[in-house]
Amino acid sequence: MAFDWNDILVLLALEQHGTLAAAARALAVNPTTVSRRLQAAERALQVHLFLRDSGRYRPTPAGQVLLQRAAALQGDVQGMLLAAREEAQSVAGSVRLTSVEFLLAHWLIPQLPALAERHPQLDLQLLGDNRDLSFTRREADLALRLARPQQDAALVMRKVGELGYAVYGAERFAAAQPADWPRLPWLGYDDSLGHLPEARWLQRLDPQGGVRLRVTAVTSLQRACQAGLGLALLPCLVGEVPGLYRLSAVELSRELWLLCHRDLRETLRFRTLADWLAERATADAARLSGGVGPGGAHGLECPPHHQGLPSHERHPEPSAKHP
Repeated sequence: MAFDWNDILVLLALEQHGTLAAAARALAVNPTTVSRRLQAAERALQVHLFLRDSGRYRPTPAGQVLLQRAAALQGDVQGMLLAAREEAQSVAGSVRLTSVEFLLAHWLIPQLPALAERHPQLDLQLLGDNRDLSFTRREADLALRLARPQQDAALVMRKVGELGYAVYGAERFAAAQPADWPRLPWLGYDDSLGHLPEARWLQRLDPQGGVRLRVTAVTSLQRACQAGLGLALLPCLVGEVPGLYRLSAVELSRELWLLCHRDLRETLRFRTLADWLAERATADAARLSGGVGPGGAHGLECPPHHQGLPSHERHPEPSAKHP
């Protein structure tokens, strides 16, 4: 017969209170239940654990050894449960966040000092990766992704914004009109990224001037565009920098989704970071979407006073938010 570990609480209560009735009251059970569990424990261990003396129960030497170890074990379990509760209820510890590299570098990282000041014990690990890392294997705890993921019962997901893309060029292309685009040189993505919506957009344009340079990273595309190698369809978040001119309204929008494993959503540090990310995405909606007002204005033509100006010198609408 196997020993039932649940009987440890019964044995500790009997040692503490000395009688079946008192132990039963402490455990909110019947005295017969305490007696039955004591007999089952003694049969499983094949040793007497208590002596019955005038209605009171005193541990035998073997029982004293067991109860000392049981008390230590109970303390360890209580400490473990307390530590688990504190872990779940404190904004401290490690969180692994994955997203595409340019979103981390150009949007998230500049805002991290405010997060660190608010939650100094949070240990944030940023994983710039185009792959869908596994939540189940804890390759990531949270993810910001540029597409609605496949429905997955293990994931909690919410859309937190949209990312707008527009055409940008260096000063030598500042006067270029959409009718000129097919004849001009372009910069694009490596063939391995040909499935991306922004790569397909350039494929549909099919520029006669050819694609002068293909890269695998948005930051490289931005730098090449600044250098004057050609036009590029860039996230507006990345394109609004010195040396680049915005030549179009928003040409393409991609949804921004925040993902978390369902089992982690009740842990405070994960929930806190997820809420902060959603809050920042809402506050920066115009900047992320490439619009001219809160939440963006997709499809708007660039106002006349914006045409031909460097993207970083355009004057935003009064309601637009800028970092």
